[in-house]
Amino acid sequence: MSFLRRRSAPTPAGPDFDVLAMDPGDWPGNLGAGLLPAPDGSCQGVFLRYDLFGGRGPAMVIGNLPEGSPARETGDKDVPFEVAQLLLALENDEDIEVVETEDVPVMQGDNLLIVRRVKLSESRISCVQFDRSDNVLVTIAAWDRPITDDLYALLKPLPAELFQQG
Repeated sequence: MSFLRRRSAPTPAGPDFDVLAMDPGDWPGNLGAGLLPAPDGSCQGVFLRYDLFGGRGPAMVIGNLPEGSPARETGDKDVPFEVAQLLLALENDEDIEVVETEDVPVMQGDNLLIVRRVKLSESRISCVQFDRSDNVLVTIAAWDRPITDDLYALLKPLPAELFQQG
């Protein structure tokens, strides 16, 4: 897949990797983006919050965390970073943990994607993860909405201009 590669620009506008998400123009609600900076100024991850609840919190968080990002390191029962961000945005302070994970093959065109479904102790949260060929971990966390296989077809690389400061 063409989006499963590192961006080759010598000085990227934001993250030094392609950010895979849903195009903001295709989403009927509000979009917020956050960058995770490292002490050296490099980007350690990007997460996008899609709000369908009219300003009452996001319906979905999609994270892109490159290899070595500290946000990727969680304990066995700890929720992924994106789930924690979703709960924080929803002002939900419940103690939630990972119950189990299951790897599921998903066909995307001619490509096989191995999706890790993360089952949580809070059943209103759906969470899936997959690794891209450039070792960026994509995590999708949704509140009160199931994540179906057709969602993966909506994911595409976002333009670098989206992350330019200005």
